[in-house]
Amino acid sequence: MDRIVLTITRYPAVHLLTALHSMPFFRLPLSVNKRIGFYKLMGCGKNGVFSLQADWRQYAVFTAGKAEDTPLPDPATYEEWKKTFYGSFISRWWRFCRCETWTIVLEPILSHGTWSGQSLTASGRKPSEEEPVAVLTRATIRPRKAWDFWKSVLPVQRQMKDIPGLTFSVGLGEIPLFRQATFSIWQNETQMKQFAYARSRHKDVVKQTREKQWYSEEMFTRFRVLQTAGTIFGKNPFPLQTQEDQPH
Repeated sequence: MDRIVLTITRYPAVHLLTALHSMPFFRLPLSVNKRIGFYKLMGCGKNGVFSLQADWRQYAVFTAGKAEDTPLPDPATYEEWKKTFYGSFISRWWRFCRCETWTIVLEPILSHGTWSGQSLTASGRKPSEEEPVAVLTRATIRPRKAWDFWKSVLPVQRQMKDIPGLTFSVGLGEIPLFRQATFSIWQNETQMKQFAYARSRHKDVVKQTREKQWYSEEMFTRFRVLQTAGTIFGKNPFPLQTQEDQPH
């Protein structure tokens, strides 16, 4: 079974150039890390959604690996966990820059599609009615369709600020404009589905996605939250509410 780790990193303003350099410099240590089978380095959009404006101080590392190779971070020893999981080069880079980092470890429970040709193995476990659920939606947008896509999607993204049940969201991107993703955490699956299927604007965008063939590749994944550690903007946006050893 795949285990997913997403770490969001926020740099001090004084380290803007260092933050940009992390994108190419992190590739080698991640590619030789035996704990990691698949990884993506991404920038973040402003205001926690798909955005044409980048947040130049915030970046993300997404990795997939085997459960036995991915220990859960203990908030009390989070700094040591980063060194163990990501290696000394990346952990020292973040420490030197005095970065704020937040990590969430996830178990895929449902997944469709691919990311750079890679699919995620899902457990198929159905969450309980009150259990939080995380969602990753990512797509490679066809260049000729980009203008039509952004014109339709941006109004929906603006709605994300006031959605009942939405606990956290962040817009991610490998390549500006063309390779985009949104990661979000919801209080439960019911509230997530109410946004996805009950809001007319969102339903219309989903319909257009198929009719207009905006994407050359896409992936949609739901997750169970296993653990979180660290902070972003001075707090843990999703404090420990689920544990791997909880009954299910």
